[in-house]
Amino acid sequence: MNKTSNGHMENQRNENESSSEGIGCCGYILLFFSYFLIAITFPFSLCISLKVVREYERAVIFRLGRLLPGGAKGPGLFFVVPCVDSYTKVDLRTVTFDVPPQEILTKDSVTVAVDAVVYYKIQNATMAITNIENAQRSTQLLSATTLRNVLGTKTLGEILSDREHTAEVMKSNLDDTTEAWGVHVERVEVKDVRLPVQLQRAMAAEAEASREARAKVIAAEGEQKASRALKEAADVINESPSALQLRYLQTLNTISAEKNSTIIFPFPMEFMSYFGGGGPGAKGNSKM
Repeated sequence: MNKTSNGHMENQRNENESSSEGIGCCGYILLFFSYFLIAITFPFSLCISLKVVREYERAVIFRLGRLLPGGAKGPGLFFVVPCVDSYTKVDLRTVTFDVPPQEILTKDSVTVAVDAVVYYKIQNATMAITNIENAQRSTQLLSATTLRNVLGTKTLGEILSDREHTAEVMKSNLDDTTEAWGVHVERVEVKDVRLPVQLQRAMAAEAEASREARAKVIAAEGEQKASRALKEAADVINESPSALQLRYLQTLNTISAEKNSTIIFPFPMEFMSYFGGGGPGAKGNSKM
């Protein structure tokens, strides 16, 4: 609000200075003859003297090269004096333009190409005509320079992750400069950040290695939990010999349910002692 009021005060001061200087004696003579010409050619002179500006336009009028007091005219009808007055129409609608991709060296020495979109509008038509030759062209060039200056102070990670803050800083910097031109920057958006192909491959390899490392950690944690569960199961089975036999029969049942034609039947080695030595007491009897 303060910036806007200061701009209006400066504009009013310029108009007062222009009106106080006057157009001079020759100017008044030319103005008198112009009004006389309008009078004798009335009503045909109205076709030349009456002008119309649309709702979103303003007309800045100069009389003999001097800005008329009262500011920009419009919207609607306004009157100009032929041969004396000249006017320029100014569009007050929001204008959008693309900032061309800028090659930027970041704070961590990475070269990236960044482009942006800028939305602005002219809020003071008089200042946009009298203070700057081409407000639109100047705003475009300033936006490209500001984009390079702002992003040059940030690292690659900050550019990729904090676009909103970058846009706010750009908008603030642009507003500080374009205030004197009667231009208000409404919004700035960073569109795209293009990285070099080699850097993209390096970042992809780094991300893949990070994912593989996390997968290995997860697999190791799973193996650790599984080994603990197996140890607990072995302790439970060790407490009851019949539990091992039940588990053995359950395994056979699972194998047979899968419609296999061949079933491997494990044979306990303890049974061989009965056939080879005649039972557990065979060795003792032979020594006798």
